[in-house]
Amino acid sequence: MRCGQGRHIVRWEAGALRLPSHPDAGAELVLAALGGEKARCVEVAEAWGRHAEDLTMLAVGPRGPTDEIAVSWDDVDAAVQASAAGSAYGPPRFPRLASPAVPTVARAQARHQQDRQEREQAARRRNDILSLLALGYGFQVRLIGQVAEAHADPPDDELATVRPSLVTAITGRLAPVAEEWLGIDPDQVVVSLHRGPGWGSVELTGRAEQRRLRVSLPAGWLARVWAAGLALTGRHLVVAVDRAGWPDARVLALRAPGTEPVPLDVHARAAGPVSGGPDVRPSAADAPHWEI
Repeated sequence: MRCGQGRHIVRWEAGALRLPSHPDAGAELVLAALGGEKARCVEVAEAWGRHAEDLTMLAVGPRGPTDEIAVSWDDVDAAVQASAAGSAYGPPRFPRLASPAVPTVARAQARHQQDRQEREQAARRRNDILSLLALGYGFQVRLIGQVAEAHADPPDDELATVRPSLVTAITGRLAPVAEEWLGIDPDQVVVSLHRGPGWGSVELTGRAEQRRLRVSLPAGWLARVWAAGLALTGRHLVVAVDRAGWPDARVLALRAPGTEPVPLDVHARAAGPVSGGPDVRPSAADAPHWEI
């Protein structure tokens, strides 16, 4: 990705975003706080950290390799410039009054300050999301996986809050996989969130228009199976990872709904850690392809 006057590699490896070209990012942040220029790589890493547990990212990212989201660094630059132009306006000017209405002016200033802070927060969030999407497909799916993993085992008092986002996220990514697996209409896939021991369940009910694929999976499925490109391997629906590894792993997979999962040894044909640069933007074509 573009960073300063050059291009740097950004890498996702072992569950974390890494900056090989910035071995001391902490020191760079200190210099930036003292008035120096902050490197784009560091800004992206900060954005990643701000959204690594952000459930709304589950609705922003792609549903699969055919749902690639194309955002360029030119788009990011344009958004940043628009934000800078919007923040260039100074505080409002209030008309002179014969008898100064101090409380009125103070309230107006406070409202203006609050509005400005809200605009700046919205602009930063927009720029964050565009920057994360500009990293490319490989990073997008791993961010989704990281968010899902952060909420994989929510406490009971938070479950009602996070459940809708997690169910929607799993449904949106499982439905096209189920269509390829069984030929079922994606609208006939019904997902629930599995809690507790075991991997969950998959069953096919009804006939014709009443046919439904009812699936119960844990939120961690997004992180450990889908984000790794394992969801459909060798005409099997992968429901869990028994032994993680690269390029060889062991998974639990279903040949058909209603059956018990069987262990499968799988092998990946793709590069390992996801990275981008100097002139490489990871795309869906770089997604891992697993074989039995």
